[in-house]
Amino acid sequence: MPTWLRVLIPVALILVWFGLFGAGGASFGKISEVATNDQAQQLPASADATRVQALQSEFRGGDTLPGVLVYQSDGALTEADLADIEAQVAELATIDGVVPGSVSPVIVSDDGQAAEVFLPLDTAVKPAESVGEIRDYLAAHPIDGVDVYATGPAGLIADLSGAFAGIDGILLLTALAAVLLILIIVYRSPLLPLIVLGTSLAALCASVLVVVALAGADVLILTGQTQGILFILVIGAATDYSLLYVSRYREALRDHERKWDATLVALRGSLEPVLASGGTVIAGLLCLLLSDLNSNKALGPVSAIGIAFAVLAALTLLPALLLWAGRTAFWPLRPAVGSAHPNLAGAGRGLWPAVARLVSRRTRLVWVASTLLLAVASIGVLQFKADGVPQSDFVLGASEARDGQAVLAEHFPGGSGTPTIVIGPEGELQNLADVILGTAGVDSVAVVSADSVSGSLPVTTEGLAPVGPPGTPVGEPTVIDGRVMLQATLDDVGDSAAAESTVRELRTALADVDAGVLVGGTTAIAVDTNDTAIHDRTLIIPVILGVILLILMMLLRSILAPVLLVLTVVLSFGAALGVSAWVFNDLLGFPGADPSVPLFGFVFLVALGIDYNIFLMTRVREESILHGTRPGILRGLVATGGVITSAGIVLAATFAALGVLPILFLAQISFIVAFGVLLDTFLVRSLLVPALAYDIGPAIWWPGKLARRP
Repeated sequence: MPTWLRVLIPVALILVWFGLFGAGGASFGKISEVATNDQAQQLPASADATRVQALQSEFRGGDTLPGVLVYQSDGALTEADLADIEAQVAELATIDGVVPGSVSPVIVSDDGQAAEVFLPLDTAVKPAESVGEIRDYLAAHPIDGVDVYATGPAGLIADLSGAFAGIDGILLLTALAAVLLILIIVYRSPLLPLIVLGTSLAALCASVLVVVALAGADVLILTGQTQGILFILVIGAATDYSLLYVSRYREALRDHERKWDATLVALRGSLEPVLASGGTVIAGLLCLLLSDLNSNKALGPVSAIGIAFAVLAALTLLPALLLWAGRTAFWPLRPAVGSAHPNLAGAGRGLWPAVARLVSRRTRLVWVASTLLLAVASIGVLQFKADGVPQSDFVLGASEARDGQAVLAEHFPGGSGTPTIVIGPEGELQNLADVILGTAGVDSVAVVSADSVSGSLPVTTEGLAPVGPPGTPVGEPTVIDGRVMLQATLDDVGDSAAAESTVRELRTALADVDAGVLVGGTTAIAVDTNDTAIHDRTLIIPVILGVILLILMMLLRSILAPVLLVLTVVLSFGAALGVSAWVFNDLLGFPGADPSVPLFGFVFLVALGIDYNIFLMTRVREESILHGTRPGILRGLVATGGVITSAGIVLAATFAALGVLPILFLAQISFIVAFGVLLDTFLVRSLLVPALAYDIGPAIWWPGKLARRP
């Protein structure tokens, strides 16, 4: 290749990635504009709660989100207190985002110590911003002796949005700092860690550029948790792939004087495992498209885009930067031409030759003991609680909305502010009301009319009259396409297990009135989300295993080896989940887990864990062709031990960074994946897989040609 072309190619690659870096960096500021944390938007279109959410806008004349103010005094509220509250409410009704004319009168509790006000918010204006203005006003205008909380679904979403506010800053800086520190320790070089980290950042910026554009065009949904996972996944994966290339490049520099020759050799050695690893992760993530839950479905392509750019950066930008830097990148430990390679036969000194000797001398003991250890840890899976948690528990630490919900439940029916919505035929209005009021767990029912937005007063079944804002009688009920809408206030807090049970009973009972009756609202959204998430994990986990198994079979030209590798990954995942159950239940006292937590944990652990299998076994196969299977296993273990360990520590550190955000879901994913990756790195990939393959010998490649070679 001509010299000018050898110069032009890396320069062009660096300039292209520099452009993506700049454009993607500018897109970071637009993420908040296209991201949503509204649980209802993440449901499948077929869910009853989703259909009700869409129909509500027709009955109300627009999309609204319930907001609730609850005031509490140590004693009975005085006339002066109520006058101050009414004055505050009048001012709050003018805030941008509060639906005009929809604010309810002040409703005093039976014990006289609390009052509640309903403020429906227009979803066209970001509810979190409206709630923020409301809270700022209340903080600036306190009422002596009276505490006030902005709560309800709008308050919970505002608290959740606030918890996600650290994604662009704290999360990213924590992850980058952890990776940089690890790279400095691994390479003991000032320049190389910056090159690797720069490659990862370029991949992330390119990913954000594409994802923000697609989310802005409504092609996919971007949530706060998806955004956090994207950041961590791209940084971790791009760094892992870069570590593999750097290892190959350093080896090649010992054999070749010219940087260009070393680059070509390193690319040939890295291309197959990096493409196979990235392709496996992408295939596993795209299996999430089978999900009925929109949030899960969106995570698949968003994360796949990130992995694709991680692979591209590791195979284009990183080689170009290292070609430019050459041996200087490794200063002060520059690999000299002709210098000795590490002894891959396992006879030399050091950790990995010692591990190789252990594997060859105590083969069966090593893999049997490792298997038993993982199996015992997996028993804890039986204690893993993943049947859903209340929305008020999504945020760890302080939450004004959660505190307000507790105060609300103390003085009013628990479901105040989070009504259950029933939409059914106009002709069955009386029967619908009879069934709703006759269901245990329902406190009251109201009918939405043309002049009403919300209602919560009890309605008798005789001469049923629709009501508007509490205490305000109105005209005839609103009828849309022959259907009416009722609101039921439940006895229990809207996001509690008892409220969910009541909604399930309502759906069963109302189906006997008319099969087309729809039940929605905040509680129904939680019910449909949990049910859909459980369905998704039951369907998708086996599909992911099947896809990964097929890819490994094609890569390793074997059936037995991929089957055993997948089994070790499943066992490792079970152990990680078992240990996590003990940590979550007994050590941290978490209230449970979202049904999607095991699914996401499985996707990331299995897909990324397979990366290390691929790194190891592709090198083992390469060495086995030259030296035989059992010597090849030992040589592959020594050659990749340091790379896999470094990659595992980096990936664990990046996922652990998710724990800095006070979000229950991300904290749980953070621990499961970080612990599982370390388990994979230090036990499964270092001991179990090499020892098991060594014990089986050439038959591990069955039915490929290598199985018939000694």
